[in-house]
Amino acid sequence: MAAPEKQTNNSAGLVVGVDATNLRRGGGVTHLVALLGAANPEKHGIDRVIVWGGKQTLAKLPNSSWLEKVNPVSLDCRFPRRIWWQKYQLSRAARDAQCDVLFVPGGSYAGSFKPIVTMSRNLLPFEWQELYRYGKSLLMLRLLLLRFIQTRSFRRADGVLFLTEYAKNSVQNVTGALAGDTAIIPHGIAPAFKSKPRTQRAITECTESDPFRLLYVSIIDVYKHQWKVVRAVNAIRQEGFPLALELVGPAYQPALNRLQAAIRECDPEGVWIRYRGSVHHDALQDIYKNADLGIFASSCENMPNILLEKMAAGLPIACSIRGPMPEILGDAGVYFDPENTEEIKEAVRELISRPDLRTKKAEGGFSRAKKFTWKRCADQTFAFLSTVARVQGQ
Repeated sequence: MAAPEKQTNNSAGLVVGVDATNLRRGGGVTHLVALLGAANPEKHGIDRVIVWGGKQTLAKLPNSSWLEKVNPVSLDCRFPRRIWWQKYQLSRAARDAQCDVLFVPGGSYAGSFKPIVTMSRNLLPFEWQELYRYGKSLLMLRLLLLRFIQTRSFRRADGVLFLTEYAKNSVQNVTGALAGDTAIIPHGIAPAFKSKPRTQRAITECTESDPFRLLYVSIIDVYKHQWKVVRAVNAIRQEGFPLALELVGPAYQPALNRLQAAIRECDPEGVWIRYRGSVHHDALQDIYKNADLGIFASSCENMPNILLEKMAAGLPIACSIRGPMPEILGDAGVYFDPENTEEIKEAVRELISRPDLRTKKAEGGFSRAKKFTWKRCADQTFAFLSTVARVQGQ
């Protein structure tokens, strides 16, 4: 049976629906809150934006005359019920609301509404070398299933948003060229993270009681290589440099086990390594301010938001050369292969030894971070949604 046609919207402006079915925490909610908070949809001929989501998610969204928040009971239930609602009820709800386009920022959609715009957020399912790190595990199966679901969603979509050029190319290596329109629209960064680069102190000014402070913020995971960073920094300390390393982020247990083994090996007395675990996102601002150097050793990213935060915080950065990192950081970083402990060591040591280089890189990163604003992201996103709606509505 063919899906019923979307009703024609007779109002002067467009109506955009937003599927927040499975946006419940983390980066997905952060993106939606910031996007809607910075949006001016009327500029693009959009009169109404309707978001379907759970109570907790909707409570975080800004209030605006053009924004309508809808909370179906199913979206506060467990995952299977939410998926059932998205597949079988969301399309009807979007038609009844006379939506001209449905935006699915979570990336996966199996309903019948047209046109839809979806978004690529997770690159792990699309890079085999990263998937293999998880071995024969339940997580590996989940990522393979997500690869299948999102490949199908992207191929059926009328528009797909990518966060970086690297991500677009990586996904289309799997999906093939997409039939729908595509755009590259990076996320923005909250103004609170912005802090001008500080005067760089020489390593000779540092002592064991006032060490040079290295910071790596990210989830502890198999593609983040924190244990290699620990061993690289330990090798530099053995040369006589007074260094302290702080690690921040939630953890995937197998990766945490490897990190803890490296910490026991390199700092059994707990003198210079501190793992803080997960902290509230707002607390990161002060953590960045207390650091002298940022490290980012990931081998798989779609949009490295933590890297961007370090740039905006005015930190010089030793960075992985994999993925989209050079696309974001440009010539403002000192790069290394994240799987090569010796390369990590050399990149960190070079920055530690040269305050002039740290100054140059910190200023370059801070300057590049200025273009990543939520206002720009929101403006480009709603322009894209408007274009897809009008083209598909012809």
